[in-house]
Amino acid sequence: MPLALLALAVGAFGIGTTEFVMMGLLPDVADDLHISIPTAGHLVSAYALGVVIGAPLLAAVTARMSRRTVLIGLMAVFVAGNALSAFAPGYESLLAARFLSGLPHGAFFGVGAVVATGMVAPERKARSVSLMFLGLTVANVAGVPVATLMGQHMGWRATFLGVSAIGLAAIAALALLIPRDHTHATAAGLRHELAALKSLPVWLALGTTVAGFGALFAAYSYVTPMLTDSAGFAPASVTLLLALFGVGATAGNLLGGRLADHAMRGTLFGGLAALGVVLALFPVLMRAEWSAALGVALLGMAAFVTGSPLQLMVMEKAAAAPSLASSANQAAFNLANAGGAWIGGLALAAGFGVTSPALTGAALAVLGLGVAGVAYGVDRRRAGAPAGRLVAAHVPEAQEQVHH
Repeated sequence: MPLALLALAVGAFGIGTTEFVMMGLLPDVADDLHISIPTAGHLVSAYALGVVIGAPLLAAVTARMSRRTVLIGLMAVFVAGNALSAFAPGYESLLAARFLSGLPHGAFFGVGAVVATGMVAPERKARSVSLMFLGLTVANVAGVPVATLMGQHMGWRATFLGVSAIGLAAIAALALLIPRDHTHATAAGLRHELAALKSLPVWLALGTTVAGFGALFAAYSYVTPMLTDSAGFAPASVTLLLALFGVGATAGNLLGGRLADHAMRGTLFGGLAALGVVLALFPVLMRAEWSAALGVALLGMAAFVTGSPLQLMVMEKAAAAPSLASSANQAAFNLANAGGAWIGGLALAAGFGVTSPALTGAALAVLGLGVAGVAYGVDRRRAGAPAGRLVAAHVPEAQEQVHH
């Protein structure tokens, strides 16, 4: 695998850290800015909104630029957003800075996935994407816990200065390691890029992402009260338990990348099925500390097995606009974050119990399997593929685009 993938992973590490660390810093930010915790929670939503808006928009407007230049520019916006967060004088300015920090998130992963797959042989595409995503999952193991502790002991502003430093390191790595000869964008205009997203298979792939990762966030958004109120852990133990989620996500991401290179759809179906089973078992797993810890790790593993195949599927279905489609998939991921948390919250508000969000997540995983099944049926009808074949076929046009 090219060393250049390390540069993408460093950027992903910084992005993953700033995305998830706010959840652990909400009480500190609320106290410092004299706002309520629910109001401070809007800072999480502002970041997600930035991702949803910025992912397709920035990918579209930079379609004709060198992808190496785009990646460096996106990371510069990321650094600026986090630095402004650190020096924000009040709630409104911090809200705007968090929105700015989220803008480059989806486009970075989207363009980065195209660059990563363009530097390797076709049979290693999924593994290259999984290695870029490795930075995101490792952020949950090391970046988020360390950044949270930094914020608790040195102030939340120090956390965002630290994240800015990670972004600067990523810019240096991108400039040094990303080869210029693998990053030329296509000559297609914006209208051509947008037209490539009109096909039904693209939207079915995006729908699978929303349902599949919505299943994850329906449960993960409320995993802390599950661990404390149901499993009996002390609040101080939660940070270490969330690191277990990161360990599982890292293992699942690497496993999914390797398996998807051999059977992309089979890996996707298997991952969604495993996610549904793990979530359905959560009420039982949360009855004891040892099983709850195991459940958190399994949740991360099952969810992130699907990451690489979903990213590749969207890129292949929109072969004429891989950067835009790949970025749109990141927007879908953040819609899943917001939608899954909302649906899980409905179950809690209805009084169904502290572990009920996991059961709503299991239902979403089943929905994701259904959408993926419809997508497979549509592909079979269009391509005339044999009924039982789940192994992914490499799309020649997609390969031509990513190797352009």
